[in-house]
Amino acid sequence: MEEYFKAEFLIGLVATYGPKLLGAIAVLVVGLYITGILTKLVKRALEKSETDVALQTFIGSMINVILKIMVYITAFSVLGLPMTTFIAILSASFLAIGLALSGTLQNFAGGVMILLFKPFNIGHFIQAQGHMGTVKEIQVFNTILHTPDNKVIIIPNGGLATSSMTNFSMMPTRRVDWTFGIAYGDDVDKAYEVLNRLIEADERILKDPAPFIAVKELGDSSVDFVVRAWVNSGDFWGVFFKMNEQVYRTFDKEGLSIPFPQRDVHLYQQKS
Repeated sequence: MEEYFKAEFLIGLVATYGPKLLGAIAVLVVGLYITGILTKLVKRALEKSETDVALQTFIGSMINVILKIMVYITAFSVLGLPMTTFIAILSASFLAIGLALSGTLQNFAGGVMILLFKPFNIGHFIQAQGHMGTVKEIQVFNTILHTPDNKVIIIPNGGLATSSMTNFSMMPTRRVDWTFGIAYGDDVDKAYEVLNRLIEADERILKDPAPFIAVKELGDSSVDFVVRAWVNSGDFWGVFFKMNEQVYRTFDKEGLSIPFPQRDVHLYQQKS
């Protein structure tokens, strides 16, 4: 008899809550599927409207999160939970989660600040939080960088929005600085002539502002020249490396030596 009542109780439980549970699961599956489709449609619409690329990523992530929250709320309502009770529980949960995830909320606020003030955009090369790389995505909570050696760096937006950062791509031109040394006794005028010739030979170096060459320092082992030239930002590293190579090749041909550190040692013999 006891087993009969248990079986009847289980059958009644399944009959009462089974359809609701299946309905809630169906809402979750279908709702999350539709959420993925709607998110893609929104991203495509933003792309067609030529919205800023950083804003596209941010809005897409935001809509995805909001839609998922709505799906979960709908699934709980299908289960038959009173919405007032559910909302109260949800509010308390959000408060607890907010306190526990205060850093995450800071990252969200940082993402909003980045989009509003635009210290960088997609495709810019930046240095921040001890990392350097090209900005690939600006998400709700994080910014994704790709390093020159193809590593992926994920930086929280909170620290990125509130700390110092260097943007190498924002300005259209950059100044390239070199320091080249010649040995004491070498012809200084010859060094000026060779450096000017090498600068004029590189068409990527801009004429305005004009390049600058001067004796910077009389070092321990060399006479050091400072060379400064302006280039388009995208040409910076190409010009920098090529000039180093050209100076090394040309100085030797022109009889100018690139010295290395030297030290004179004097030995004294003590008379006994």
